[in-house]
Amino acid sequence: QVQLVESGGGLVQAGGSLRLSCAASGKIFNINDMGWYRQAPGKQRELVAVYSGSSMKYADSVKGRFTISRDNAKNTVHLQMSSLKPEDTAVYYCNADVDVGWGTKNNYWGQGTQVTVSS
Repeated sequence: QVQLVESGGGLVQAGGSLRLSCAASGKIFNINDMGWYRQAPGKQRELVAVYSGSSMKYADSVKGRFTISRDNAKNTVHLQMSSLKPEDTAVYYCNADVDVGWGTKNNYWGQGTQVTVSS
């Protein structure tokens, strides 16, 4: 079994910064795509940023403000969030496509971490 554990959420004022971290553990042969999604109250879960191979993809709403980074040796992914806005308030979820061996690939979610940006 694979677990994703997020950390780093919290309350911050508009214009501030937060750094989210996600660590994957368990039976991991290889991690393919790894990234972050978010879900605000009453809204669907949406992609924030994802690291796919050596390329990164960002939602238009966070481009220039958020930066995703990844440490393959440690099976971790981070999201540096700057110039935060109240509309960034959401539960942020880590997501990973994991090769668990024997040709089996599964998709996993973390438990989520709350980010609240006050105006």
